[in-house]
Amino acid sequence: MANPVPTSPDDDPYADRRVYPRVPVALPAFLQANGDRHAVHVVDLSAGGAKLICAASLATGTAVTLDCGMICRTGMVRWRSEGVVGLCFNRELDERDVVALTERSQALAAWRKARD
Repeated sequence: MANPVPTSPDDDPYADRRVYPRVPVALPAFLQANGDRHAVHVVDLSAGGAKLICAASLATGTAVTLDCGMICRTGMVRWRSEGVVGLCFNRELDERDVVALTERSQALAAWRKARD
């Protein structure tokens, strides 16, 4: 009996097919969708999208605007799963924006640690 080994990444259902590398962050932000504004927490970010902790029940395909304070980017809900939402941006973030948001996340973490 042959062993089912994928011959290419396209054959592997568990392959990571992201075009952009994800950067872990911890940033408070706001998500505007369907005329409402929701407080969210960005947990990872790339030039093409973001993963958020979001209590709002937003359907896949919903148009949104993510406001991180430093940047504001439109996009759509690509996927959702029990309080977590994946966004796809309509226009890529510049690498400088990704770096700036990552540095902001690190500065917030240091500030929180100093307060404890």
